[in-house]
Amino acid sequence: MKNRYEALLVLDTQGRDDTVKDVVDRLEAEFQKEGAEIEQVQKMDRRPFSYVAGKLDAGFYVNFIFHADPQLITKLRSKFKLDPEVYRQSYLKLRPKVERAPKKLAEAK
Repeated sequence: MKNRYEALLVLDTQGRDDTVKDVVDRLEAEFQKEGAEIEQVQKMDRRPFSYVAGKLDAGFYVNFIFHADPQLITKLRSKFKLDPEVYRQSYLKLRPKVERAPKKLAEAK
């Protein structure tokens, strides 16, 4: 059974801000190649870190919302850990998306 997940990736694009679109497209293709169904990709721009814990003081944040099998998360973590352009990664299991019917005006009264 496929679950709904959110992956927040912080990219190391220091000095290469013009290549962000290519990196995001490549990462999206990696998700799909591994069997994930991408629901949404949010490019959240470059942001400074609240504290510096490594070689960078800022990173480009990208949020992927996708559907995948639970064992795929471990595989993605391992794969992106080896990717030099992915500085940090975080995964979160989300609730299933619930489609709500729009309320009619007559029901609202």
